[in-house]
Amino acid sequence: MLPKKIVFLYTEIAAYFTSCINELSEHAEIHVIRYPVNQEAPFEFKNDNAIIKFYERNSLSYEELVKLISSINPDAIFCSGWIDKDYLKICKSYFSKIPTVLCMDTKWKGSLKQKLASLLSSIVIKNKFSHAWVPGNVQKQFALKLGIKEENIRLGYYCADTNYFNSCYVNFKESKTAAYPKRLIYVGRYYDFKGITDLWATFIELQKEYPNDWELWCLGTGDIKPIVHPKIKHFGFVQPADLNKYIEQCGAFVLPSRFEPWGVVVHEYAAAGMPLLLSSEVGAKETFLRVGENGYEFEAANMKDLKEKLKKLFTLSNESLNLMSKRSNELSQQLTIEKWCINALELIK
Repeated sequence: MLPKKIVFLYTEIAAYFTSCINELSEHAEIHVIRYPVNQEAPFEFKNDNAIIKFYERNSLSYEELVKLISSINPDAIFCSGWIDKDYLKICKSYFSKIPTVLCMDTKWKGSLKQKLASLLSSIVIKNKFSHAWVPGNVQKQFALKLGIKEENIRLGYYCADTNYFNSCYVNFKESKTAAYPKRLIYVGRYYDFKGITDLWATFIELQKEYPNDWELWCLGTGDIKPIVHPKIKHFGFVQPADLNKYIEQCGAFVLPSRFEPWGVVVHEYAAAGMPLLLSSEVGAKETFLRVGENGYEFEAANMKDLKEKLKKLFTLSNESLNLMSKRSNELSQQLTIEKWCINALELIK
């Protein structure tokens, strides 16, 4: 029996996505149309998997895109959101012939715009997508409002490279048990909506009020200038293959976002065995955070609440931190690359 042929109509790809499709390529022939790499997150991709074919979206007109996909003759199409109108036209042309899967991370918030979108879904969505693949339950509610049948919706759309991050947990578990590293790590872009300035200001204020051994390590780039402080270190963008060097030396993960539909990075650092400190806007807390068991939640943009939760984390014993580390890793296993592939294949039966 010939393998299934799957087309991904994608925007910007990330390292975690390539790890997932590498695994999926053992079960299907993969074709990915992609946007250029974001210069603020310049992931380096080495395509040494002959079964996966990549195509540059910017070099394809709509007519060329139609011709390419026709030549592939796919058994299923996965489309990343609805931002690309040509992608939508492609999905409409294949609708009812093969599974056309809407991949989205938008939360249902019941806004006027979303209510209008759900009313117009018969025009925008229902005649283009037979299925939906979403990260969590809040996104599932939106997919239902858009008219996708519940039996055609799957969770777990975003998945970390669990093999890599779990290996970090296993490799560093012994050394962290002996001497737990008192370093908090932030991994993300330096943008206002990420809450990065809230984090810096709160961390500095807490250091003045409650001097302690903890440092803050920040990995990322953006339009906000890195703050200068003796206990805050900046490392710029780090390629995924090099993250283990930082994971080994850090003991907890923080994501203070004011807006974060999901946040695959939460799954990554849960798998790496990090206690988590997440804002109320981080969607991934639904799956990977159990308050008090493996970390804490604070109200987004509420620096007083953030400071309270930081202090709570900083006063934990090494034993408690190690127990949280173990619990984070356990929760991360709810979704693995292998389970991601099962979800993908179930969607295209």
